[in-house]
Amino acid sequence: MEDALDPQEVKRLQGLKPKDRIKIPRQKMPEQAPEVRRRNFKEVPLGLPAMTAILEANRCIQCKKPTCIDGCPVVIDIPDFVARIAAGDFLGGIRSLKGTNMLPAICGRVCPQEEQCENRCVVGKTGRPVAIGRLERFLADWEREQGKVEVPTVGAPTGMSVGVVGCGPAGLTVAIDLRRYGHDVTIYEALHAPGGVLMYGIPEFRLPKRIVHAEVDVVRRMGVKIEYDFVVGKLDGVDDLLRRHDAVFLGTGAGLPWFMEIPGENLCGVYSANEFLTRVNLMGAYDFPRAGTPVARSRNVAVIGGGNVAMDSARTAQRLGAEKVYLIYRRSEDEMPAREEEIEHAKEEGIELVLLTNPLRYLGDEKGRVTAVECQRMELGAPDASGRRKPMPVPGSEYRIPVDTVVVAIGNGPNPLLPSATPGLRVDPRKGTIHTNLDNMRTSKKGVFAGGDAAIGAATVILAMGHGRRAARSIHHWLATGVWEIDVLPA
Repeated sequence: MEDALDPQEVKRLQGLKPKDRIKIPRQKMPEQAPEVRRRNFKEVPLGLPAMTAILEANRCIQCKKPTCIDGCPVVIDIPDFVARIAAGDFLGGIRSLKGTNMLPAICGRVCPQEEQCENRCVVGKTGRPVAIGRLERFLADWEREQGKVEVPTVGAPTGMSVGVVGCGPAGLTVAIDLRRYGHDVTIYEALHAPGGVLMYGIPEFRLPKRIVHAEVDVVRRMGVKIEYDFVVGKLDGVDDLLRRHDAVFLGTGAGLPWFMEIPGENLCGVYSANEFLTRVNLMGAYDFPRAGTPVARSRNVAVIGGGNVAMDSARTAQRLGAEKVYLIYRRSEDEMPAREEEIEHAKEEGIELVLLTNPLRYLGDEKGRVTAVECQRMELGAPDASGRRKPMPVPGSEYRIPVDTVVVAIGNGPNPLLPSATPGLRVDPRKGTIHTNLDNMRTSKKGVFAGGDAAIGAATVILAMGHGRRAARSIHHWLATGVWEIDVLPA
């Protein structure tokens, strides 16, 4: 990311009129070559050089009604930090950005900007939108690499404390904002490392763990206490936390894997994506034997699903040495929920997309190990409730793909342990999510708030962070006023 600033070029770009800025092409992010990265776990995108970031930032026309902000779940002042990059003021840019988002190095890497802020970019109406996410990452990386990371100011002590269950994006965000208000905060994390899905779910080549640790270190330096290996459930329940704290926030995520309930799912070699990715990401199985957790080495792998988790699983399997990786998805590529960038990276790395195909069963040998997946070809019918065309089976089109490993990546739901052990906490009987007023993140249990995937099901990092910010305001309002009605909107 290192390159020298050219003051004369910065000045020239600053003098451009909007009609000239729009003509600047969107700048490419340097990346590892596909033939190299497909066999290593190093980060794929290499970051924008400084002058490239300045050029990209100057594509922003600073419109009077910046609709990009409307697309951001945490309402970042995007034009402001982009304008500061355009002027070469990186320190001002990161300070502006962190006024709203304390995890920019993470968001700049994994958030679906193309569906949110960049989707609303005015420049994108006539060409490609400004690369807001890449500019966000640039600032965060610049701050860290230059040693300029500052700990946000903590508010005057209020004498009140909040227990936060889960150290994922929602939990970290609510903890940061509560410390800004001056409340004491303790995070209770079931795993032995911080980050939640950022740590166990997203591979190293998309989100290096050193980035997560660096972001969490700032949270810790704000005075947030983190207790690891602490499972909140039956032995230590929410009511126990309410006796220790004045309020509790539940950010437990969506760690319960879904299966298709087809024959053969209990065969050896059939993993949930959660188990597969957790072994590799959190437990470091890709670095075995230096890391203590092994993972099965496979030759032919089938990954079931079409979302980002499926892409992560397929690309991880290949990096572990698989000769062939099939990504089986029942719709076409146009309907895939994964980010376009992830789909393109997967294809560049040699992942074979087996589209309009649905697994019927898994076959195994006499030792109970999977040997093949039996599939059926599909065709698209009318749109279903999701707005995508419904896949319909083609009669007589069954066929088999020989595999020795299957990774099922069709979605996740909230873990039922905590809600089932918490009297008075209402849960959606169909989805298993905690019944939460999304305006103020209050639950049916007095003093208990929830957010992120635990409240809405598996979603995005930035949505979870938006919930965390909203919850912090609501918790502060509750602690300051004692008014609980769940339909109260905090100022």
